[in-house]
Amino acid sequence: MSDSSALDRFYAVIPAGGIGSRLWPLSRADAPKFLHDLTGTGKTLLRGTWDRLAPVSGAQRIMVVTGRAHRAAVEAQLPALADHNVVLESEPRESTAAIGLAAAILEHREPGVIIGSFAADHVISDTRGFTRSVLEAVAAADAGYIATIGITPTEPAIGFGYIHCGGKLDIPGAPGAFAVDSFVEKPSYEVAQDYLADGGYLWNGGMFISRADVLLAQLGENEPELLEGLQELAASWDTSRRGATVDRVWPRLRKIAIDYSVAEPAAKAGRLAVVPGDFDWDDVGDFAAIGKLHSGGRSNNLAILGENPRVLSDASTGVVVSHSKRLISLVGVEDIVVVDTPDALLVTTTQNAQRVKSVVDALKLSGRGDVL
Repeated sequence: MSDSSALDRFYAVIPAGGIGSRLWPLSRADAPKFLHDLTGTGKTLLRGTWDRLAPVSGAQRIMVVTGRAHRAAVEAQLPALADHNVVLESEPRESTAAIGLAAAILEHREPGVIIGSFAADHVISDTRGFTRSVLEAVAAADAGYIATIGITPTEPAIGFGYIHCGGKLDIPGAPGAFAVDSFVEKPSYEVAQDYLADGGYLWNGGMFISRADVLLAQLGENEPELLEGLQELAASWDTSRRGATVDRVWPRLRKIAIDYSVAEPAAKAGRLAVVPGDFDWDDVGDFAAIGKLHSGGRSNNLAILGENPRVLSDASTGVVVSHSKRLISLVGVEDIVVVDTPDALLVTTTQNAQRVKSVVDALKLSGRGDVL
């Protein structure tokens, strides 16, 4: 990057929320996806995210936004996390509230700060490629843009949203940056094939880098009441008034994803830049994704996860996650998904892995919160 001072002002934010409902019954409200090792590396997804960001921002410049119930687990995973950089949500209120609160707190503490938001539950092994993209995005943010990192697609994936690139931008320190033309929701397979052939579409990785004041100003144009609440929270955050202010303000904040409150309006206004990321990336959105992570590209592979799993397999493929002491035997089944926990068993196929969320929805409706 041409201007090192921009990196000196960079602060990484890790929103660690959501239960990962498509990974039920492994991922639960009290043990969400980001607290699991889904890669077989011995690291939880949260720890992997921290290890990617710490060399870029420094360990003392990482903020984690998470639920009150997860504080102990998060701090156990991240012993270097500074106490004043733990931001606790009393209840989930979507990504705008989480990221916006972090931006407001950091801007209040350090005017002119550049923040980067990176989900706690994504998998990236090419840390050098990731770092290069982050540095370009920081340069774009320093130039006044809200920046995102779009992932160069490797297949016609239907589980991700897409970013349609516009024209090339002339930003010092960000030679690869493009304007964002639009965001596109998860497409059909046929449309995804067209996107891949077109070459002008990137996967939306949900990473946003911006000067905090620029992000907050954009939010204020679209959600002024939400911004007002976040600024009130930030003003009292490092004071004795925090608890009372959170109890009064947080429940009133509108639930809305940052894609809708900030990113899409910024794209329409010509304020959103995208840096293509050529590194490997996966949001581990379902059990089929876990199978791919462990298959090494082999279609005849059976991925087995869990502590001391007892699995016998004969001519079977797919993924097995074992968190019980039961013996699991698979004979002649292809693309099977078996998730065995002490109080719930899931059996499906990789093709139907995205539909697991409907089971969670049904359990909520039936009042079976004991297994959520």
